[in-house]
Amino acid sequence: MGGTQQRIGVAGMGLVSPLGNTVDGAWDRLLQGDSAVQRMGFEGLPDIAAARSTFDVTPFLGKLQQVGTERVSQMALVAARQAMADAGMEAWEDPERVGLYLGTGMGGASTMDQGYAALHAGARIPPLTVPAGMVNGAAAVIALRMGIRGPVLTYAVACASSAVAIAEAAHALRRGEVDVALAGGVEALLVRGTVAAWQALRTLAPPDEEDVGRSCRPFARGRSGLVLGEGAAFLVLRRAEDAQRAPVAPRAWLLGSAVRCDAAHLTNPDAHGQAATLRAALAAARLAPTDIGYCNAHGTATVAGDPVECEALRQVWGDAAPALGLSSTKAAHGHLLGAAGALEALWTVQALRTGQMPPTQGVADVDPACEGFAHVLGQGARRPDLRHAISNSFAFGGTNATLVFGKA
Repeated sequence: MGGTQQRIGVAGMGLVSPLGNTVDGAWDRLLQGDSAVQRMGFEGLPDIAAARSTFDVTPFLGKLQQVGTERVSQMALVAARQAMADAGMEAWEDPERVGLYLGTGMGGASTMDQGYAALHAGARIPPLTVPAGMVNGAAAVIALRMGIRGPVLTYAVACASSAVAIAEAAHALRRGEVDVALAGGVEALLVRGTVAAWQALRTLAPPDEEDVGRSCRPFARGRSGLVLGEGAAFLVLRRAEDAQRAPVAPRAWLLGSAVRCDAAHLTNPDAHGQAATLRAALAAARLAPTDIGYCNAHGTATVAGDPVECEALRQVWGDAAPALGLSSTKAAHGHLLGAAGALEALWTVQALRTGQMPPTQGVADVDPACEGFAHVLGQGARRPDLRHAISNSFAFGGTNATLVFGKA
């Protein structure tokens, strides 16, 4: 079991996601095997399969304020406000003892895309392009609108960004630097320039002609690449003693984490580096592989990535691998890149709260290179004895992050 010293309570959660903007509503859709992936088109580019979020920021920003606030910041603010409300907090007791830890891969992609388009068209670039488009813009907006005066930090670590942010927030709580941490991530990159760059990388799955909702198929024999998604997710974290006195009971415990780098290749995953991260995370949580009942996998549905993650899990779990519940929720909501770790951490908490493991949607035939686990396919699976679970986030650049959660 994880030691009391290490336990950090998840006091509240909030999200903006392609599956919906309430935790329970989005979770129900996820368990049912629904998909938010749709066909999207951008001028001069082939259509893509992607998952877009819709949200209403009006309760938090007036019409004039919205004009000067980047979409990524609006999305982050909605999810952060929701997490604070879910934690039963109407105001911070001491704003200087509250920290904000946010992960994003590309920050204000929409603003930068529009700025470059204007430049090349010979038009005027909007004067707020720099403050709206900067990578820490979303964190700055949250801090301003929510009165957070402690550390306000942004982590840009590609697909591991928000998982790293959550890990760092927990460390700050353990060190006594803050008493409350708002940790998570946001990504809003469904714009023409960014989509073109991803198409050039040749990692995107083409829209499935029979059912576009099945375009992303992690672990499947016939998988063809990842699907881009957008959204935001935040957790309110508190030390165990504070969480137990909070207005709302902890949703789960964050027992430990690890962040390690492959130092092997800029884009290709590495099983050795991922396995090292998994072992370090389990050691930090003082747990054995056999203690873990469910893994929310990074599972991007790329040809190279999925077998490497499965190999890393086999290296660590060994003979216990067949009992490990495994799924990738990216099949349903796409890959949120910098926000993926936070949204998938939220799903991992929900699995512990409800005793249900979310599925890998739309997959019937698992690749032999990804076999050897208790894959959860199609719809959610009951696991009432679930006590511990992990969430993996493995990034371009070789940075790997694993978060370990325990049932409250």
